[in-house]
Amino acid sequence: MSAQLQDCPPAAGIDRVDLILNAFTGPGQLTLAQIARRTGVPRSSVHRMLERLVHLGWLSRSGHQYRLGLRLFELGTLAVQQDRLHAAALPYLRELRRLTGHTVHLAILDGDQVIYLEKMDGSFGVDIDTRTGGRRSAATTSVGKVLVANAVGAASGLGAPPDGRLPDAESARSRREHAAIRLHGIAFDREETMPRMGCVGAPVGFKRDVVAAISISGPVERLAMDGKTINLVRLTGSQIYSKLGRRQLAI
Repeated sequence: MSAQLQDCPPAAGIDRVDLILNAFTGPGQLTLAQIARRTGVPRSSVHRMLERLVHLGWLSRSGHQYRLGLRLFELGTLAVQQDRLHAAALPYLRELRRLTGHTVHLAILDGDQVIYLEKMDGSFGVDIDTRTGGRRSAATTSVGKVLVANAVGAASGLGAPPDGRLPDAESARSRREHAAIRLHGIAFDREETMPRMGCVGAPVGFKRDVVAAISISGPVERLAMDGKTINLVRLTGSQIYSKLGRRQLAI
C-alpha cells in the first residue's frame, strides 16, 4: 500500500477511496472541504488520498478544485464497450461453434497481448490452453495477428490503435503477412501456438474500426482452412460488427 494511505488498513483505504469517488455524483468540481464534508473522512486523510488519486489519473486538479480524471473515463468507456461487444457476440459465437464443432474465441488487443473476452469449447474434446479473461502473445495466435495487423495498418495511415501503442518493430515477413491479413480479412495459426492445433481468425470491424477479433481453433487434421471455413468465420465477425450498430463488412 502507498505510504500515503498507511494510516488505514487496506479494506478501509479502499472504502475511503470509494467514498471519495462517489462524492462526484453531479456535474462540476469539488474542493477539499466539500469532499471531506460529503464523505465524512478527516480532511487530512482526504487530502493525502486526493493527491494520490491525482497522481494515478483517477482525479484531476485545477487550483484548489478536483474533478474525475481521464483514467476513470477510459476505464468506464472500456467496460461499456466490452460489455456491449460481449453481449452482441455471444449468439453468433454459439452458432459458429455449432456449425463447425470447433472452439471459438473472442479477443481484444492490449499492447502485444490479446485478452480473451470469451471462449467456448468445441465438441471434439480437445484441451486448448486458453480461458476467458486470459492472455496470450498476439504474435502467433490468429486473433492476435488480425488485431496487430489492423493496429499496424492504422498507425501507417489508417488511424491510430485504441491504446496508442504498437507491438515491437515488424520483420519483413510479418509486414507481408499483416498486409495480406488486412487485404483478405483472415489470419491463420498453423501449429504456431500449440502443436497439432490450428486457428482461423477474422476481424470484428473494418479498416479503421476493428474492435475485436474472433477465431475457431481445433486439431489441424479436423480444421479445414478452406474457402467455406474462411467465409463462415469472416461472416460471423461481420454479423457481430453489424449487431453493434456499425457499418456492415464486405464479405
